[in-house]
Amino acid sequence: MTRLAGKSALITGAARGIGFAFAKAYLAEGARVAIADINLEEAGKAAASLGEGAIAVALDVSDQASIDACVAQVAAELDGIDILINNAALFEAAPIAEITRASYDKLFAVNVGGTLFMLQAVARHMIARGQGGKIINMASQAGRRGEALVGVYCATKAAVISLTQSAGLDLIKHRINVNAIAPGVVDGAHWDGVDAHFARLEGLPPGEKKRQVGAAVPYGRMGTAEDLTGMAIFLASSEAEYIVAQTYNVDGGNWMS
Repeated sequence: MTRLAGKSALITGAARGIGFAFAKAYLAEGARVAIADINLEEAGKAAASLGEGAIAVALDVSDQASIDACVAQVAAELDGIDILINNAALFEAAPIAEITRASYDKLFAVNVGGTLFMLQAVARHMIARGQGGKIINMASQAGRRGEALVGVYCATKAAVISLTQSAGLDLIKHRINVNAIAPGVVDGAHWDGVDAHFARLEGLPPGEKKRQVGAAVPYGRMGTAEDLTGMAIFLASSEAEYIVAQTYNVDGGNWMS
């Protein structure tokens, strides 16, 4: 299919995992894709594996100069930016009594500040270009409610949902649709790291937390990156023109809203 034919997409944190799955799916739908990542070497390998239509670009979403340089480079190399997926994020876990200010600052700088200022930079480009666009933020089921050991991460993802609403209402006058996806538990390298945190904090053997959360999903298993691509394609397509400031759960039934 070619629902995104002729479109150019910038995807942050796309060298692996969910971001890479989005890039692959977008290419299959006819888009050109910029794989932006803090690890330029891995982004280059990812782009090369996808072939023509994919480029790699360095990006640290916690650094404004890096954001501005990334947006300028992608806009020049892909003849503009039609779609942004704010996917880059960090995860850490700790009991409330053990949260450090350094951890708080780091997660908010990437998960919230990175989302806001990437969105802002791309929105400015889209406004100047005058052709509208689609911005998709990656929230999480963790942004729907708190968790005892994941206070800061949950707070960052709740902020992403709120930012999506505010930006969506503000930018739609420029025909820029801002929406978000809230995944549930998605298997892969990210959740391997999450599992390691819970193994340490809850005294569980490696892999046990993944087994528990997968068994608790109403669908019957953890999600995969590919389970999210349909929503990412839809929200970037013309079919989603009248959808504004919404956050969609793609989580196998974990959260209902």
